[in-house]
Amino acid sequence: MTIPGNIEKYLTHYSVGTRWRIVSGSLRGIDTVVVIPALAESGHIFKTIAGLSENPPDELSRTLVVCVINNGDADVVSADAFTDNQRTLKILRRLIDDDGGDVPNSRQSVYFDRIRQSGLRVAYIDASSPGMEMPGKSAGVGFARKIGMDLALKVFNYDNDYPKLLLCLDADTLVEPNYLSAVRDFFEKERATTSVIAFAHQDADSADEQAAICCYEIFLRYYVLSLRWAGSPYAFHSIGSTMVCTAGGYATVRGMNKRRAGEDFYFLDKLAKIGRVGRITATTVHPSSRQSRRVPFGTGKRVIRFTEGNESEYSLYNPRSFAVLKEWLEYMSSCRDMDPETILAHAADMHPSLEMFLHMRRFCEVWPRIVTNSGDEAHLSSHFSRWFDGFETFKLIRHLTNNGLPPVDMFDALRQLMEMMGKKLPVEIQPGFVPPFQEQMGILDYLRKIDR
Repeated sequence: MTIPGNIEKYLTHYSVGTRWRIVSGSLRGIDTVVVIPALAESGHIFKTIAGLSENPPDELSRTLVVCVINNGDADVVSADAFTDNQRTLKILRRLIDDDGGDVPNSRQSVYFDRIRQSGLRVAYIDASSPGMEMPGKSAGVGFARKIGMDLALKVFNYDNDYPKLLLCLDADTLVEPNYLSAVRDFFEKERATTSVIAFAHQDADSADEQAAICCYEIFLRYYVLSLRWAGSPYAFHSIGSTMVCTAGGYATVRGMNKRRAGEDFYFLDKLAKIGRVGRITATTVHPSSRQSRRVPFGTGKRVIRFTEGNESEYSLYNPRSFAVLKEWLEYMSSCRDMDPETILAHAADMHPSLEMFLHMRRFCEVWPRIVTNSGDEAHLSSHFSRWFDGFETFKLIRHLTNNGLPPVDMFDALRQLMEMMGKKLPVEIQPGFVPPFQEQMGILDYLRKIDR
């Protein structure tokens, strides 16, 4: 088997190297690799793999699930987490060896049997045991994903023309029985490089946590729907367990980053610069709603913040911020022959804080370089979008929030956004009023539908 040149180049210059290896059975005929990082997840990961095992047999026959069991060195990992990782490695070893011996937990035993009987091939990477840990400052989910995705590039069957797909999951995320087939159908029809899959959080264990996840998911969907309305090419959800890309696309952007948090946002931001990020809506992934203190932001942290009640959660970015963004993007689509000072003057008319932001981002230096390096309108648009990327877009919205366009009550903001989109919320809500929980869930269900 010959590895394509661009992937070989990536493996030579940018991969994690040879410290880690995939432990597996047969690797023949692999076109799909699902990478699952796991730190102290023995109570969740086998349920996740069992869900994957319920996918169609023809998809299972070409799929490998790679579990990256990871932690930092002894100075940063707790004894309990390390012990749990070692337990997970032992069970995975039994799966690979098709060992029907006892599994420590009866619930794990049920999942173990389902996985084994399905024929799904499971592998692991030991980034946990002494001498195999991730380096101290790099230890985190980004590096764990990178280890798994880098090593996956070596196991694909490059002798056929099928897309080689890298799917990201989390150890506590559940998938549907058409997960693998829906992803492959999309990539074979669209010839895309990257996509994200529709998502809906699992139900939480308590009423407070369910209210928290409802509030947080409304926040996520509001932001992306607002970006989509504004015409941003970065209007997609950045949730690690929804990401899919081709092996070629992965190599082109020099792979996953090593961030301890936000790795999904920055990875998709890079991929969006080489091609449109598609949306797979024929299946849904279900991230966990549980609390977590492992990272400084994201689902787990927001659930904790909500349940602790130390600050108001029922507010959203001002819809007028996205109106400014929309006007700015539309204006910049026809500015090739304009000097930066003229553009800044128009930006000030849109909103004074937009002009302030562009000064801070050194637009007067950036714009001439963009124009010089762009041969035609298509290249100009592409180069501008690469500069004004998803991160710059987020920084603009934050800047507007802090300079003249403060947050708005959540349900007032939603009502305004729906009006801008020509839609209407399923319930009438009085200004400044937080509706009962069941009505909030009805609004979330509605947002999930229009987000698809």
